[in-house]
Amino acid sequence: MLAFRKRRQLNFALLLLLALSLVLIISFSLGRNRKRYDPTPLTRAHNNPANTDAHSLSLDSDNDGLPDGAELESYMDRENFRSWFTLIAEGQFYQLSKEWNAEQRDCAGLVRFAWREALRRHDRPWFQKMGPGYNAIAPDVKRYQLEQGPLGEKLFRTNFGAYKDGDLSNGNFSEFADARSLKSFNTKFVGRDRHHAQPGDLLYFHQPWVQKFPFHVMVFLGNSKLSEEKSNDWVVYHTGASPTDEGTVKKVRLSVLDQHPNRRWRPVESNSNFLGFYRLKILD
Repeated sequence: MLAFRKRRQLNFALLLLLALSLVLIISFSLGRNRKRYDPTPLTRAHNNPANTDAHSLSLDSDNDGLPDGAELESYMDRENFRSWFTLIAEGQFYQLSKEWNAEQRDCAGLVRFAWREALRRHDRPWFQKMGPGYNAIAPDVKRYQLEQGPLGEKLFRTNFGAYKDGDLSNGNFSEFADARSLKSFNTKFVGRDRHHAQPGDLLYFHQPWVQKFPFHVMVFLGNSKLSEEKSNDWVVYHTGASPTDEGTVKKVRLSVLDQHPNRRWRPVESNSNFLGFYRLKILD
């Protein structure tokens, strides 16, 4: 009887040991599976807009010349950028910001200035620095901000080709780009029909043999953000500077430009000098 009881206790101990072993094996297996499906560093960088992973900076999935990490992938980021970009561009018509370098005040300079400032953090110091007339029109871009962005201040591509490592150091990106470089390397053609344009798109004219710099660019605003004028075809542009004239910022409706006394400046499809509407690659 005693021997039978000892045998039963031994069998129970063996079953308990086997059960514990199975629990340890299953736990180890589940732990390995969880590790296998952990987010990659690239995914974590995407979820944290303040970081831009080195992999996303090296990739150029659409071969448009910009690293994926510099493009605004979410709908809200694109809309917020458009709001700030057009607000800042339009604001220069009402009062030039002292933050806009006087030596860079021309048609392309307006685009560069509005682009750069749209990517900054719009906090109280920013509003104080920019001057009166600005309100918090939208949240900041979350993908990245200029100070922590993958390109830094070198926002503008200056040469053809897909993005590759070394482009930031070999001169393929710059803090400066003229109207032609903005068009050729930093935008994509949308069309010549204004119905396809979105706020923040650029209008281009080409006037060869007429002026020293033949490319001229305007910013399409759509609705005005700084006036109550109920129209959706506003554009703003700088007339360009010269040694004898610093130029000025103008705001006008497309319907008014349609009647421009000089046909070369009419934004209509029948005008061969009007190249059409172009969209910033970071929004495409």
